[in-house]
Amino acid sequence: MTTIASSAPRLRKRPRSDARLGWAFIAPAGIGLLAFYIWPLLRGIWLSFTEYNLLTPASFNGLANYSRMVQDKIFWNAVWVTLEYVLINIGLQTVLALVIAVLMQRLTQSTLVRSIVLTPYLVSNVVAAMLWLWLLDNTLGISNQVIEAVLGDRVDFFSSSLAIPTIAIINVWRHVGYTALLIFAGLQAIPGDVYEAGKMDGASEWTMFWRITMPLLRPILALVLIMTMIGSFQVFDTVSVTTAGGPVNASRVLQFYLYDMAFSRFQFGYASAMAVGLLLILAAITALQYRMTRAGETDLN
Repeated sequence: MTTIASSAPRLRKRPRSDARLGWAFIAPAGIGLLAFYIWPLLRGIWLSFTEYNLLTPASFNGLANYSRMVQDKIFWNAVWVTLEYVLINIGLQTVLALVIAVLMQRLTQSTLVRSIVLTPYLVSNVVAAMLWLWLLDNTLGISNQVIEAVLGDRVDFFSSSLAIPTIAIINVWRHVGYTALLIFAGLQAIPGDVYEAGKMDGASEWTMFWRITMPLLRPILALVLIMTMIGSFQVFDTVSVTTAGGPVNASRVLQFYLYDMAFSRFQFGYASAMAVGLLLILAAITALQYRMTRAGETDLN
């Protein structure tokens, strides 16, 4: 028998779309984003225009909370205290992290060394704050006992003008390892032949660091500065554990003042207005940093 081939063209199967699978993977994160970020943000903005104490329904009061915030001397003191903390924390953390990353790049790239450097970051903020509170305590702290044996007097780390610098150094100790690993990853992305060319031209190590490493590391440094700046403005737990905003208002950072207004005085409307103000400050500084550091550009061609 002869078979007659069908002249009708065969139907090709349409490629299976991965859109449904993609949406299935995105859905949990999307739901979390809406439930824990977008909705609280929108509700917080709404509450900033109301008078709300949690016990009675929120009543709209227009810009009264923002007017109060502008005239609140404690709020502006909290802003300046926070700025002091941010400058100390970012300055020390960035410089130390850069030094550690360069040393790891030049001396050793051992996984064990990276693990040791990252160890303080694995400790929670509260535990780290309690640890340093015990170490630096004026009465029982072993650090003060050593200082007294050497200098003959003890230092009030948490009950004097040293409170904010001390808190900043504690958080530098905890976060510097993570920041160093970010910078180390950026150093790994720099091609080795660039340094070889620099050596052939007779450039010293110091010259290559400033003329090669720093320009090519700029996008990573910009990312690190933006991340540390945002995290620094949100400092709370270390202050709460060590000084509770004292002495007087010397360490009352903006987040702690916001928390005090919301959960101690139940002035949620005013606290929401301060939170919106902090959001605008962070957005403006982040946009300025991103533009000044040209974080979206690279010198690698």
